[in-house]
Amino acid sequence: MFPTKPENKRVIYLDHAATTATDEEVFEVMRPYFSEHFGNPSALYSIGREVKDAVDKARRSISNILAIQGGDSIIFTGGGTESDNMAIFGIAYKHSKNGKGHIVTTKIEHHAVLHPCERLEKEGFDITYLEPNEAGLVTEKQVKESLREDTILVSVMYANNEMGAVEPIADIGREILKWRKNNNTKYPYFHTDACQAAGVLDLNVEKLHVDLMTINGSKMYGPKGIGILYKRRGVSIQPLIIGGAQEMKLRAGTENVPSIIGFARALELVNEHRKKENARLIELRQYFFNGLEKRIDKIQINGPELGNETVRLPNNLNVSILDIEGEALLLYLDEYGIVCSTGSACTAESLDPSHVLLACGLPYEYAHGSLRFTLGKTTTKEDIDYVLEYLPGIVEKLREMSPVKLSTNKKNNTHPKYLQR
Repeated sequence: MFPTKPENKRVIYLDHAATTATDEEVFEVMRPYFSEHFGNPSALYSIGREVKDAVDKARRSISNILAIQGGDSIIFTGGGTESDNMAIFGIAYKHSKNGKGHIVTTKIEHHAVLHPCERLEKEGFDITYLEPNEAGLVTEKQVKESLREDTILVSVMYANNEMGAVEPIADIGREILKWRKNNNTKYPYFHTDACQAAGVLDLNVEKLHVDLMTINGSKMYGPKGIGILYKRRGVSIQPLIIGGAQEMKLRAGTENVPSIIGFARALELVNEHRKKENARLIELRQYFFNGLEKRIDKIQINGPELGNETVRLPNNLNVSILDIEGEALLLYLDEYGIVCSTGSACTAESLDPSHVLLACGLPYEYAHGSLRFTLGKTTTKEDIDYVLEYLPGIVEKLREMSPVKLSTNKKNNTHPKYLQR
């Protein structure tokens, strides 16, 4: 039988990589801009100018965290997906030659990058998809060796949303700068999707050597439906949304003022507390994995090894539990109030295994048995103990029901190279 459900079921939210609750302080600074300060920032009269001043102040705040001068490099968008699309399509259509060009990206990008690249490929662009190692990491050498005379863009995510792998963005950026200098060219431009990195990693764009950077609000305790694209001065892109002069004529439409104000405050807050919070989450994540290892056999961590914090997000724990379907386990966990994800949270409508895990060389069985737990600022040791109380019993029962019985030929090691089929 499945574990007896608690009389007072708790909700343990462990899917912060998918979205986060809006911080109360963030919500409070947004509130006046819904009804009190409601003017259009483009208006010439005083209530419009007051709102424009607030939007400009938000730009400057974000610019300070990204270590750039002024606010004209910050473009407000409708979220991370739009910002990624703006970067990929904006560079491709502005800088292609005869409708063609070469773009370098990775196989583990978010679909907000992969799908635009796939569309461009159909339109005649040449796309190179770099393969990561089994930990989900690509190297600056791979990028360097893929560059060509017609390469106009490189797009490599800062941190992976599924496996938590932190890519060597600064090293890649330096290689691109060397390429430009040696070949006397401004190409390729360098874009990174930093949605998972905001509030966790350093966002100094000069140290990272990036020309374009995507961040969204919903992953850092800010509002949903808001994002930015940082665009270095001198980099020109083709706008995707036209019909107005807003956002330096690069994104037409009346600005979402409450969310802009909330985005800036959310980024300030997570940046202020990130070092202390990172340390807390690393310790809590290790406690969680130690508990899982003691209670569940045939379990493997996916992504970089725990303890190597320079290449793994502190809140990410992605594991494969053999002999079960990850989707089934997720649904049973939900019955106990435990919320996590399997594969990518942005593809909940699909039962296909994670493209990220498959790209890292994991067998289908491992990818389909994967769970992603992502901890957040409200996650406590008591929350983890609650999960450890119920998860092992659910796994045991699902394994009894499962027709799949994989085995390994090395005791206590479930790495794919030991898998017996």
